[in-house]
This record gives sequence, structure tokens and C-alpha cells, in this order.
Amino acid sequence: VIFNEELTNTQIRNLEEAIDTAVLDKTLLILEIFARHAHTKEAMLQVEVAQLKYLRPRLSAMRTSFAQQQGGIGQRGPGEKKLELDRRKIDKEIHQLEKKLEHIVHVRQTNRAKRRSSPIRNVAIVGYTNAGKSSLMNILLKHAGEKNPKEVAVKDQLFATLETSTRRIQFKDKKPFTLTDTIGFISNLPHELVESFKATLEEIREADLLLHVVDFSHPYYLDQIETTSAVLEELGASEIETVYVFNKIDLVNAVPPPSFSPAVKVSLKTEENIETLIATLNEELFKDDRVIVFKIPQSKGDVVHTVNEYGEVLDTTYEEDMVRIKARVSKALRDHLRDYLA
Repeated sequence: VIFNEELTNTQIRNLEEAIDTAVLDKTLLILEIFARHAHTKEAMLQVEVAQLKYLRPRLSAMRTSFAQQQGGIGQRGPGEKKLELDRRKIDKEIHQLEKKLEHIVHVRQTNRAKRRSSPIRNVAIVGYTNAGKSSLMNILLKHAGEKNPKEVAVKDQLFATLETSTRRIQFKDKKPFTLTDTIGFISNLPHELVESFKATLEEIREADLLLHVVDFSHPYYLDQIETTSAVLEELGASEIETVYVFNKIDLVNAVPPPSFSPAVKVSLKTEENIETLIATLNEELFKDDRVIVFKIPQSKGDVVHTVNEYGEVLDTTYEEDMVRIKARVSKALRDHLRDYLA
């Protein structure tokens, strides 16, 4: 019997005694789904830590549940073997797993620091689980004209994406940016999972712009927006500029509430309004850019390359040993190249 809420160990024990059936709560069910979808080393470690933290205070109550199951939900990951361990051994195992995770997180933080020091902008796709985030990423890669783009997996199921995927995108005649696909959110996301996946979700905090994908056809889409906003607030990302992407307009014809702005209605299935979304994305992402004139010594080829790579060059003039470049650039690039402002 599965309950759509989190149960205490006493509730689990009493219910199992009353109905003589294995009892699972919402958290354990989600943990099982996560265990099935975890493919990378990091995701598998994160799921196992979350499972152990969930099971530790419930050992006595859950023995019955696991004993009654024969190859069903809950058998993956720690499973019954972990229930035979005492709490001290579980604490030790959690510590060892977290040490392994720390190394992976350190590598990611190093990569993230490199991205932060780069003038290139960062966009993160967020939203409720199964709203169409991975589909959006693949479509933007396609419209950017990427040759053999490394697409992300798309499945019509909850939590199909458990790890972040980042791709570099550049639309024609526009500046490049990085796009990150993230794990989907769900109402009352178990605390163990939020904690275990916090390092992964921290990618969102580094974004310059969020694309909040909404399943517009869902009868409770407003609740789903609220849930996503609550998780973003918990992560410290609620103040980041956001474009709302109301997906699945092939299934519903309605007007988004005016409180969500800027907003674009799209169908990721038929690709309706994708060009409008791309235009809005570029407008919002680069709206703080300014037209600046740089005077750069011709010997500084690396600086000239940086302006050409990360700015929108409007004019280039060669003067004796100097290169005069007029370009629309971001504040980060203006600060980075302030020594060369004309």
C-alpha cells in the first residue's frame, strides 16, 4: 500500500500491523524511482545517501516492509541488506559515500568557477518534473544549427533527468551562452533528496537567466509553478531573471496569467512559437549589454579574440599598431576589458 505523504516509523508499523501488508510512503516511492533512473556515479551516490538517511530513523518500523517484499519496490539501492546494519554502521557508510560525493562536487565546482570567470552567460532550464525541460534543451540545440548535437535523453516519465547537462549554444549572429538542463521538481520533495541533490542543483544559482518550463495543459499548473518557485527560493535562486515557457499549447488554448512575465507560449512537440522564444531568450539574456569602443594593441591578439568571441562586433578599424573595435558587450566583459576602453 502506497501513501501519498511521508509517514513516521510509528505510522508505518501500526498500519502494517492493521492491514498485514507492506506499507510505502511517498518518499520511499520517489527514492525507488530515483534509484531506477540513476545512471551516473554521482546520481547513484546521491540516491544511496538519500535512501540511507531516510531509512536510518525507520529501521525498526521498516523491517516488516522489506521482509514482505519479493523483488518489488525498495529492493534496489541499500535494500534489505542495509536494514541488517545498526545505526552506527549506517552513519559510517553515509560518511564514506558523502566523502566520495565531495570529490565529485569539488571537480564540478572547479568547472563552474572556470565558467564564472568566463564572460559567457549561463542559462538554466527549471520546472516541475515531466514539463518538457529536456525537450526544450534539444530543440534549442537543433535551432542553433549544432552539427551532431549531443542531445539529452527525453522520456515521458517523472524524474527522467537526475543529473545536470550543460551545452554551449550560439544562435546565428548572436553571442554564445551555456544552457543547463536540471532535475525536475515535485510538490513536497523529500528533504533527504533536496539535501542530497543540493550540490547538483547549485548549478541553478550560477545562472544569469532561468527558463521556467510549465506544462500548460496540466489542470494544476499553477500549483506546479508555486512548487518550483518554492524550491528555487530554498536554493537561493528566486531573484534570478526568469522567462516562463508555457509548454503544450497544442493541447490547450488559453492565456497565461499576467503575473508571469515575460512569458512565451510554445509547443515543444510541434515547435510552434520556438522562434519567438529564442528572440525573447536573447533579449532578456543580453538586455544589459552596451555598445562600447575598445582600443587594443595589435600585439594583444588574445584580447581581440575575446571581444570577437563574446561580444557582438559592429565595426573593426585598424590604426597603426592598434585595433579599434566597436561592439555590444556584457557588463562582465566590460569589467574584464576595462583597460582597453577607448
